[in-house]
Amino acid sequence: MRDVVERIAAQRPDLDVRLAFLDLSTPSVDQVIDAVAADGHSHAVVVPLLLGNAFHARVDLPGLLDAARDRHPRLRLTQAEVLGPDPHLIIALRDRIAAAMTVGSDPRPAAVTDAATGRLRRMTGPRWGIAVAAVGSSSAAANTRTGDVARLLTAMTGWDTEICFATTQPTVDKAFARLRARGAERILVAPWFLAPGLLTDRLRDALPLVRHAETIGAHPLLAEVALDRYATAALPLELTA
Repeated sequence: MRDVVERIAAQRPDLDVRLAFLDLSTPSVDQVIDAVAADGHSHAVVVPLLLGNAFHARVDLPGLLDAARDRHPRLRLTQAEVLGPDPHLIIALRDRIAAAMTVGSDPRPAAVTDAATGRLRRMTGPRWGIAVAAVGSSSAAANTRTGDVARLLTAMTGWDTEICFATTQPTVDKAFARLRARGAERILVAPWFLAPGLLTDRLRDALPLVRHAETIGAHPLLAEVALDRYATAALPLELTA
C-alpha cells in the first residue's frame, strides 16, 4: 500500500497524499487526520483503498470520520467511494492471472491480446478455470457486487470463471467443482485482494498444489482508480470553494 500511495503522490504532486490504516498497522486514520488538521488543512478527501462496500466502508470508516469531525470542527472531511469492481481493476486482475498462467510452464504465452477486439485469446493448451477468491461479507449486496468481478473478467477475456469467498459461501471448493464440471483442466486461484495477508496465506496453504496469481498490488491502474475516486469526491468541494 505504501508503494501504491507513492505512485499516487507522484502522479499528483499538487496534492498532499498520506497513507492511513484502518487497523493492524500505523499510522492510523485518527493519527493521519490529526496531523492533517495540525498542518492547517481545511478540506481532506478520504479515499478507501477497499474493494468492497462492506463493514469497513459503511460503518467503521464513517464512525472514525464522525469522531474526527468532533475533534476538528474546522476540518471538512469527505469520504470517497470504494474502489469496487472498476473495469481498470479487472484489467489489473487479468494481468496478474496472465502472468501466473505462464510461470514454470511452456514459454509460449497462455493467452495473447487480439489486435481487433482487444480481448485476451487463449492459445492452444490446457483449458483453464479461474477461481476468483474474495474476502466475503455479511452483506449479501456487497457479495453480489463482488460477484460481478468474475462476470466482468469472463466478458473481458472469455475465460471460465467462478467467484468464491474466503469467509462465506460459495467456498473455493464449490468454485473448483463448478469449473471442473464445465471442463476446466487446470484451475488457478485469482485473489481479489489488494495485498497479501492472512486470508491469501490461508488460501495458498489450503491449496499448495494449485497455481495462485499475485494480488493486485501496486499495479499502475490501482493508482488511477484511486485518483478517480478522489476527483469525484473532491469536485463538490472545488465547486463551492
